[in-house]
Amino acid sequence: MVDGADCQRCRFEVIPLAMSKTMIWWGGQYPDLEAMTRGGEGSMNGWLGIEFLSCGDDWIKARMPVNERTRQPFGRLHGGASVAFAETVGSVAAGWCVDRTRFVGVGMEINANHVRPARDGFVYALAKAEALGRTTQVWTVRIEDEEERLVCLSRFTVAVIPLERK
Repeated sequence: MVDGADCQRCRFEVIPLAMSKTMIWWGGQYPDLEAMTRGGEGSMNGWLGIEFLSCGDDWIKARMPVNERTRQPFGRLHGGASVAFAETVGSVAAGWCVDRTRFVGVGMEINANHVRPARDGFVYALAKAEALGRTTQVWTVRIEDEEERLVCLSRFTVAVIPLERK
């Protein structure tokens, strides 16, 4: 029998949670980074040029170009592009922490502090789960420039819902 403290509830059924004490990813397997990147083709993720680069037991890293698609008219990285980047990385990561054949993560709330401008090159997002509950996840997403200077700090809350409700 599966202990309810280590489970995620879907209606009246109990299923195991993704994470162990050291790894957050569903089934104890690292996510397929190429599949994460391909999953954004034909949507905002692809339009913004977001690529997933690497991951560890409890984090994921992606990059986004700072170019004509992501800059504001003054030549700086648009704050909305930073927020879209943070939400994309957090959402995609959240989806790989649950059984993707049964659940999906959808955004509930996001905030972002824009600390420093970026004008060109790439920005990098490092997302870490702060809390992975049965129905809610909270992620911190740190966006840095190529010199590892903080550009944006975001907190993102995800609702975990049954796939049929997406």
